[in-house]
Amino acid sequence: MISDINGPGYWRSGPLTHLEFSTPSQRLGENPRTEPTVIGNDRWYAPSRRALLRLAAAGALAGALPARAQDHPDRAQKSPIGVIGAGNIGSTIGGLWVKAGHPVLFASRHPEDLAGLVREMGPLARAGTVAEALAFGEAVLLAVPYRAYPDLGRDYAAALSGKIVLDAGNATRARDGDLAAEAEAQGIGATSAKYLPGARIVRVFNAANYQVFQRNAHRSGGLMAVPLAGDDPKAVAVAEGLVRDAGFDPVVVGPLDAARRFAMGSPGFGLDVTAPEARRVFGLQP
Repeated sequence: MISDINGPGYWRSGPLTHLEFSTPSQRLGENPRTEPTVIGNDRWYAPSRRALLRLAAAGALAGALPARAQDHPDRAQKSPIGVIGAGNIGSTIGGLWVKAGHPVLFASRHPEDLAGLVREMGPLARAGTVAEALAFGEAVLLAVPYRAYPDLGRDYAAALSGKIVLDAGNATRARDGDLAAEAEAQGIGATSAKYLPGARIVRVFNAANYQVFQRNAHRSGGLMAVPLAGDDPKAVAVAEGLVRDAGFDPVVVGPLDAARRFAMGSPGFGLDVTAPEARRVFGLQP
């Protein structure tokens, strides 16, 4: 046990061989080289010159922290994010957010299976249920097989209402059958909106393989562009910020229906370019 300071100039020694301040946890790593004053069962030490210097340095650092936080608002606490689906895309993008300082709750049908994933990512990552992920933050990344969308929309209708949903799913005929055909005919954005009614959907993080995101996050020489589309201006703005936090440059292609322009199989799918190049591809203003 390590005892704490009980006055401005003296501290009490416990049974261990090192001491610790109760003001910013400045550990000395050695006993003071002074003779103790014994009061009852306690031994009281006057601070050494080294201890005083270290305490002064700690105080100076603590005093500087508020100014630094104001100078760098990006270092403030980040918003929590739910990630539904901890496969390749979910774990990759969610992991990038954790590295950026966001608390992230990863959800699956069996959250106990995610223990290793969240342990590796550190204290900002946790595992939970779909309901917990939807309640966790303002926005949630949806990264599950597209065939799950109808059930999700039905089972979690109340929680999805008004929620910002970053929709990263792609529909394929081999896996998703008639849903893929519907998405091709009606547009992937309209199809997601049909099965997730009330959600503030932004199509994003669907236009590249997870390995492309892993390789290019925060790259030098021009960030990789990530296209997105949505109808809700605030939801789009939140999505843009989260794209930047993940290490990419957001390019708003248009309203939700414009998501068909970077859907799987379209010319805008799989682009590994900078934002200016992506804007030229999509015919957007520079």
